[in-house]
Amino acid sequence: MSERRSAERIDVTWSVDCETEDTFLYANITDISELGVFVRTQEPLEIGTRLTLRFAPPGSPDEFVTKGQVQWVNPVRMLSDNPNPGMGIRFVELTDESRERLVDLVHTIAYVRSTDNN
Repeated sequence: MSERRSAERIDVTWSVDCETEDTFLYANITDISELGVFVRTQEPLEIGTRLTLRFAPPGSPDEFVTKGQVQWVNPVRMLSDNPNPGMGIRFVELTDESRERLVDLVHTIAYVRSTDNN
């Protein structure tokens, strides 16, 4: 299987609010990259769905409010083992400031974790 990811993902556990015109979903981000997030949920949205994400990393005074689009879904599979249901969401329509904040955040987490492991 080829690797589709073009940016390093960092494991996290952050609360996130996902909102569409007619849906509100409270879930958890389980990894983040410069390009998007994986949202763990028993109720993933359909591929192509556009939504607003609201999340604040622990210790951060500022909340991120970004637009995203569901790129792929790992559905709930009844009567089978699926330990990680949810959806991969790509950031879209980011302002330059928001993109810079996200890139800085991801790089900071990666740096801190790499120095913790040495």
